[in-house]
Amino acid sequence: MRFRFKALGLHLLGSACALTLILGGLYVGWYRWPGWYLSGVLRVLLIVGIVDLALGPTLTGIIANPRKPRRELARDIAVIVTVQIAALIYGAATLWQGRPLYYVFSVNSLSMVQASDIEPGEIALARQQNPVFAPHWYSLPRWVWAPLPDNPQEAAKIVNSTVFGSGKDVVDMPRYFKPWDQGLPQLREQLMRLDDIKQLNKAQKQSLTARMSADGLAPQQRNGLIMWGGDGVLRLLAAFDPVTLQIKAILRPDTEPELPHHPVTLPRRRAHS
Repeated sequence: MRFRFKALGLHLLGSACALTLILGGLYVGWYRWPGWYLSGVLRVLLIVGIVDLALGPTLTGIIANPRKPRRELARDIAVIVTVQIAALIYGAATLWQGRPLYYVFSVNSLSMVQASDIEPGEIALARQQNPVFAPHWYSLPRWVWAPLPDNPQEAAKIVNSTVFGSGKDVVDMPRYFKPWDQGLPQLREQLMRLDDIKQLNKAQKQSLTARMSADGLAPQQRNGLIMWGGDGVLRLLAAFDPVTLQIKAILRPDTEPELPHHPVTLPRRRAHS
């Protein structure tokens, strides 16, 4: 029994180290709040965690027998580790493809744009026409403004394709992105009172009212903006300081207690002469 527990413990330690190294790197680089919530990655992490931290070490504990030939034991453990590695590669690849690249203000809302949302052709166009905001494999999440193009025909084409679901939205086109602070005058005009936000139901508004008040925010002021996730279903409320337009809090619109999260880091305001 002691041999089994030792094998299980060593396997669990190795699995935990590998999982922490890979997933920790992805979290620190791309999935800090609100990225982990808006991308819905908890389902992927649950699968990877069950396989790598529960199933793998448990199977090792079951098959570990000091009377079993070492060659046979090594073969069995190798099979288990192979399955674990496959699950870890699946999870890491899924997280990499869905990593948040931009938090975008456009028209009247905020949205998260993931790597999988941007087509290769759009990346190529962005590198030619707007290289400062073009995504690269090493790009970390950035807060940007995505106005419609100045050309009326091109703007109408994007709007129509978005409305009828036949094409990409401007938030998925980095060639049109501009610095975050340039969009703040338009953003100010779109801020809403909590009671006026139609995407939230009565229970959500009551919950958010209590939490905003506890954080020293005024829900009766025009300081809120909906923030959409990649699937268009998950959403948050971004609460702004109405004077400085800095985001003071990003809150989940549900009635369950929120998990702790890191403060939101926005680009510095540039000085204007």
